[in-house]
Amino acid sequence: MKNKTVFVACDTSNIKKIKNIISQTKTNKLKIIPKFGLQFFYSKHGRKFLEKIKTEFWLDLKINDIPQTALSAVDSLKDLKRCKYITVHTNGGLQMLRALKKKTKKINKDLKVLGVTILTSLNNKSLKEIGYTKNVKQLVLKQAALIKKSGCDGIVCSAQEALMVRKIYKDLLIITPGIRLPGDSSNDQMRIMTPKQAFKNKVSGIVIGRSLTKGNIKNNTKKLSDHLNK
Repeated sequence: MKNKTVFVACDTSNIKKIKNIISQTKTNKLKIIPKFGLQFFYSKHGRKFLEKIKTEFWLDLKINDIPQTALSAVDSLKDLKRCKYITVHTNGGLQMLRALKKKTKKINKDLKVLGVTILTSLNNKSLKEIGYTKNVKQLVLKQAALIKKSGCDGIVCSAQEALMVRKIYKDLLIITPGIRLPGDSSNDQMRIMTPKQAFKNKVSGIVIGRSLTKGNIKNNTKKLSDHLNK
């Protein structure tokens, strides 16, 4: 079970809550890594906390800008030695993705760059409203090709597209958000799946937030472990 990587979404700006999430999700049955997004990183004490953190983590910033600005952003993170994963948005294009991966190799050879595809809060109707003419699956495959071509390490997509991507790209890391334990509310997510279903779809790791962090975290962690062991 330790070979199944779980990223716990630390979606709060409260340092005390963050420390509690990290300590309460520790288990010898699963590899659980904290994921920090915009809310925590932009908070008053968030950046400083990540400078001193003792555990490896994922910094989920979804960088999306012109290549030079994106490069400058990554360069400013080089002091975060425990950062092992970082996200960029594929909408930034091939040039940005390539440049970003090249930069990370120079500042931290162990840093994995993950390309974000279609957010799990969106569906085909949402894409039409934005102006896309392709559906979710078509766009994710197009973006996966871009990520592979750029040399980035992996892709972030929903578990519903994961198996389709894995059949084509055997060596890409595939990380899937939109994960809920059986019976949990979908909240603002559209394309969701249970942890067990996701790993059956050949994902490398899953992102789970409220199903773990809402209520009794230790009990929720055990529930997740039991669910994956069934």
